[in-house]
Amino acid sequence: MTADQTRPRRSVLYMPGSRARALEKARSLAADSLILDLEDAVTPEEKPAARDLVCAAVREGGYGGRELVIRINGLDTEWGAADLEAACAAGPDAILLPKVSRPEDITGLEAKMAAAPAHTRIWAMMETPLGMLNAAAIAAASPRLACFVMGTNDLVKDLQARHTPDRLPVMTSLGLCLLAARAHGLAIIDGVYNAFRDEEGLRASCLQGLEMGFDGKTLIHPAQLPIANEVFAPTAEDLAQAEAYVSAFEAAMAEGAGVAVVDGRIVENLHVENARRLLAQAAAIRELEAGAA
Repeated sequence: MTADQTRPRRSVLYMPGSRARALEKARSLAADSLILDLEDAVTPEEKPAARDLVCAAVREGGYGGRELVIRINGLDTEWGAADLEAACAAGPDAILLPKVSRPEDITGLEAKMAAAPAHTRIWAMMETPLGMLNAAAIAAASPRLACFVMGTNDLVKDLQARHTPDRLPVMTSLGLCLLAARAHGLAIIDGVYNAFRDEEGLRASCLQGLEMGFDGKTLIHPAQLPIANEVFAPTAEDLAQAEAYVSAFEAAMAEGAGVAVVDGRIVENLHVENARRLLAQAAAIRELEAGAA
């Protein structure tokens, strides 16, 4: 399990790149990751200035252990090439490419990232019907690709579907991307919940995402941070059980047994792998929160 795989991404907050005050405020927000946006959140007239603001913020730092991601405009737009050049020079943790539909979108981006530091990864916005159908090929396109981000608003629009509380219209799409991400060792972040004042609805959406297997949720407002951070973190009960599973299994292995028993339940290696993942996740969250304090 790599450090990138255990890195907390419970809350991934979009921040408009054209607003200097928002970029400054983000330094103190309890977000695991920040997407500094040059695309949807920025009007065409503001895009050049936003590019300068975002890249200066990344170079200046002061965000603690928060993961910094720059969402550029598509390379087929008039701003994309300049966005990518500036983002590579700034050296964020990742560059997020919108509307990824084919593996060639990723390999084409990677070919233009020679000037980027080695630590700068690629994230892919999965938000088109063609992207859903090509999810497995996209996930395997590049070792530099680290994360899928679900763009459910654009996806619903392109599907000519509707937003529903149970998200049945996009469940196939979410499942295809989850399968592809897990098959190729990528992180995957759930789509946004638009009604940012609806705490009950947000919690239900986060719980659904957690149960499906997402690493966290993209958010559109700082008020959504506490719920996402709570839901996508291991509970005290989860961690107590994980510690018991690891301890019992290690003792069983020392005695030559292949399985252990905890509270009347068989504990095998697959249970212990998940237990160790939860313990590593909790340790990474503690480290992140200590660095952000």
